[in-house]
Amino acid sequence: MSSTFFGLNIAYTGLTAANAGLNTTANNISNVNTEGYSRQTVTQQASNALRTYTTYGCAGSGVDTIAIERQRDAFYDFKYWNNNAHLGEFQELEYYMKQIEDYFKDDTTVDGFATIFEKMYTTIEELKKNSGDSTTKEQFIGFAGNLTYYFNTMAANLERMQVDVNLEIKNKIEQINSYSQEIASLNKQINVIELTGARANELRDQRDLIIDKLSKIVDTTVDEQPVYDSNYPDRVTGATRYIVKIAGGQTLVDSSRYNELVCEARPNYENMNQSDAEGLYRIYWNDGREFSVYSNQIGGELRGLIEIRDGNNGENFKGTVADVSRNNEGKMTVTVDITADYLKSLSSCILPNNGGLITLGNKEYYFDSFDVTYDGDGNIKNYTFIISDDPNKNAQMPDSGRIGKDASVGYTVSYQGIPYYQEQLNEWVRIFAEAFNNVVTQDGSVDGYAQPADIVFTADEATDNTQRKFLDSRKKITDGTVISSNGDSYYYLTAKNFNVNKDMVDDPQKLATHTGETEGESKSDVVDDLLKLKTDTSMMSFRGCSAGDFLQCILADVALNAQSANILSESYANIAGSIDNQRLSISGVDSDEEALNLVQFQHSYNLASQMISVLTEVYDKLILDTGV
Repeated sequence: MSSTFFGLNIAYTGLTAANAGLNTTANNISNVNTEGYSRQTVTQQASNALRTYTTYGCAGSGVDTIAIERQRDAFYDFKYWNNNAHLGEFQELEYYMKQIEDYFKDDTTVDGFATIFEKMYTTIEELKKNSGDSTTKEQFIGFAGNLTYYFNTMAANLERMQVDVNLEIKNKIEQINSYSQEIASLNKQINVIELTGARANELRDQRDLIIDKLSKIVDTTVDEQPVYDSNYPDRVTGATRYIVKIAGGQTLVDSSRYNELVCEARPNYENMNQSDAEGLYRIYWNDGREFSVYSNQIGGELRGLIEIRDGNNGENFKGTVADVSRNNEGKMTVTVDITADYLKSLSSCILPNNGGLITLGNKEYYFDSFDVTYDGDGNIKNYTFIISDDPNKNAQMPDSGRIGKDASVGYTVSYQGIPYYQEQLNEWVRIFAEAFNNVVTQDGSVDGYAQPADIVFTADEATDNTQRKFLDSRKKITDGTVISSNGDSYYYLTAKNFNVNKDMVDDPQKLATHTGETEGESKSDVVDDLLKLKTDTSMMSFRGCSAGDFLQCILADVALNAQSANILSESYANIAGSIDNQRLSISGVDSDEEALNLVQFQHSYNLASQMISVLTEVYDKLILDTGV
């Protein structure tokens, strides 16, 4: 049968249970504003009943306080982390697309392309009236300089942005590494505590808060598995194996072990695009494994930054290896056939000037330069890459086994990021400069001194103060014509080195306005052709538009991308708020609810205390007055 003091013990369990509830409520109230804190509750159950061997059989033995557990729903955590990756990506795209949009602005506050281009053509119209006037020619040269300066500035702005994005990528990688160390450390601490049977609630909250932050940087998934006793496979030890994977399943943390990511600046001979800033980081794991930074599953702010930094609209170089052989100089060459339309013209070429890495099948090789071969329609039919013979770059040369393999330079990044807009700038200046120069140097064209005309637009050399005059471009393109990337072709011209011929800046009379040495300056047929060039798409066409429609073409891309990023960022922000409210409804601390709990546990505590007082009087009566 039960003890005489059985009731006192029952009252005591109620007192301890109420005390645990009060302490838990106090903890919840104290952490009502603590970021990441999950509301905790006391889990109670009735104690096992005791057999009393009496007519009523068994008697309740009070209450057991099983655990103090946090209220958390893993389903809402998963939804929040998944949405967070999308939110981080589009917030980055929104921020940088707004900057690009500002760069291309043309309104009453900023003179953009349309304004500058129109002013230059106004002076050309003035030349029509007085083609021999030195002052008018000087004005034209000045406005032409403004046009080249505009493109120089745009290229510099985009390059600086690319450098900024590159540095932000490194900061994100450092944050990922920091979070991985913290998670691994927390995993170890949690297992030490929970092996004793307790629950490490606060440490679990800290870990989940880190996952919240990590999930915005990169796509993050979590898997927690119980650890079983090796001697007794059915026995759970209380420890868990907590695994964090990022970027589509790449393991970052496994229990107390973690992997680190490394950023390494690429040398300039490993650039993926012609106008890339120097020192862009490639990312890999500390054990040398590749980190799939161009995977569509990377997610988060990191994906948004990669898309801005390396987005080429999917227009990287790709083709099929047609031949592997040595040229007349004994250099190993790889000829690649191409089919993509954007690769059929050097004007839209984005291959790096200083060589780079070409992937042939599953192997990479360094190349120093390349040649292009034209067909009878004036289109490029194949590229021939001159493979570097530097043993520090290529330990092994490609062989005939590469024939038929896919060839590519860089990666396909479908977003229209900085490389895409750089390519658009480069393509326009190449097409326009070539068309403009062809007009002023047409057959019979002469300058103000009746001398053969010179070109107007040139490219500044990278190594000195000289300028390149594009001699290769004067070749007549026929079937089989070969032009080298190292030659004087318009491929060398970019928005960054676009400039006006220095000879004309020093002496504007060297600008040609008519043909025929004896015709007289009033003829101005060259000026007439220059005026036609502005709107005549048969003389110059950029994306199917005339020369003056450049801004509309670019702004259409910028506006569409900026609007898309803005809408999606706002949409995912709203979804994040909705999911977070759902999470808080379960795990958040409600002051009103805790106030009610406080009263409830206080009453329970008072009643248990009163029960003990009553039983104390009973036992006093029993012991002192009856002599039991």
